[in-house]
Amino acid sequence: MQFDRKRREFITLLGGAAVAWPLTARAQQTEQVRGLGVLMSDAESDPEAQANAAAVRQGLQELGWTDGRNIRIDYRWAGGDRSRMPALAHELVGLKPDVILARSTPATAALKAETSTIPIVFTTVSDPIGSGFVASLSRPGGNITGFTNFESSMSGKWLGLLKEIAPEVTRTGMMFNPETAPYAQYYLRTFEAAARSFAVESVLAPVRDDADITRTIDMLAREPNASLIVEIDFLARHHAVAND
Repeated sequence: MQFDRKRREFITLLGGAAVAWPLTARAQQTEQVRGLGVLMSDAESDPEAQANAAAVRQGLQELGWTDGRNIRIDYRWAGGDRSRMPALAHELVGLKPDVILARSTPATAALKAETSTIPIVFTTVSDPIGSGFVASLSRPGGNITGFTNFESSMSGKWLGLLKEIAPEVTRTGMMFNPETAPYAQYYLRTFEAAARSFAVESVLAPVRDDADITRTIDMLAREPNASLIVEIDFLARHHAVAND
């Protein structure tokens, strides 16, 4: 991945939610304030999102980068609303940060549409190749790199674990939002293959709002030995947090 000389001073490392620059770059830097933009798909009030943001600040501070002294961190929070992503991405890019951290597939997509020069590091992206963010895992290319959360084989393992917990299950739904999880097929193919191997009926359940979620649960509950797997996407997680 080719960055200009200035941006090479920023090499980001994120494991879960920690960003850092290497000691060699730190040794060369002056007290010039650098910029880090962070686009979060979650609500600012989400405790887990706040824990992730705190981990970013801690990781930076351990390597000599202190928010408000030699680095400025600008956050934007989508609050689980995908429609806000383009405007928030536009705002962050307009601040001209040295690097941007994106949490989720919709956040990364919105930033990709705004800039091809500012380095972007993503987290919790399921299918970076299929989503068009990177050319390959070994050679991302462009200005985007990052970390995936699950491989496609995980959906089969989820069903296998479910059968271990409840071996009487004969029907399983996979709930996903096609708008916030455009990578759904990445998981669904493996899920359907695993369902056939376990002799379980697979039910694909696309949902877009609370009413769809309620209808899906009611539909599955009409027959005995049914179960539900919820595919990971930021909208599903937003609903889970909102209903805690």
